[in-house]
Amino acid sequence: MHPNQATLENFYAAFARLDSGAMAACYAPDAQFDDEVFSLRGHREVTGMWHMLCDLTKAKGADVWKLTSSGIEADARTGKSHWEADYRFSTTGRMVHNVIDGVFEFNEQGLISRHRDRFNFWSWSRQALGAPGLLLGWTPFLRAKVRAQAAANLQKYLSQRKN
Repeated sequence: MHPNQATLENFYAAFARLDSGAMAACYAPDAQFDDEVFSLRGHREVTGMWHMLCDLTKAKGADVWKLTSSGIEADARTGKSHWEADYRFSTTGRMVHNVIDGVFEFNEQGLISRHRDRFNFWSWSRQALGAPGLLLGWTPFLRAKVRAQAAANLQKYLSQRKN
């Protein structure tokens, strides 16, 4: 197994146990993360998101949290993963089953420098938001609204977090 594959295995094992500190240790200082909701630059933002999501899950949904990962592969430069998460969306309390595919780039030290997760936003929004997601989840309007709220929540979280 390539060491970068071990990094991804460790990342998802840490995520499954909601250990955001161990997840953060997998990222480079200049890390970038993008998915359907977040577009983050730098270690503080990227790892801050994972700290926030893990803290919210521990506070409002650890009883239903489940993460499974598969198809984890990596070489000296790139990697990929498939993962599925079952959780309670903290804003609405609704249950979500999200199916995500990740792609990664690594720096020379074996840390994640770029991470891109892809999932079906409309499927996610129907589960997480209910009727508004069902009716508007396919629109750029709802996606922009969710992205703006997520960014504001992260900035508030980071401003209150030490280090």
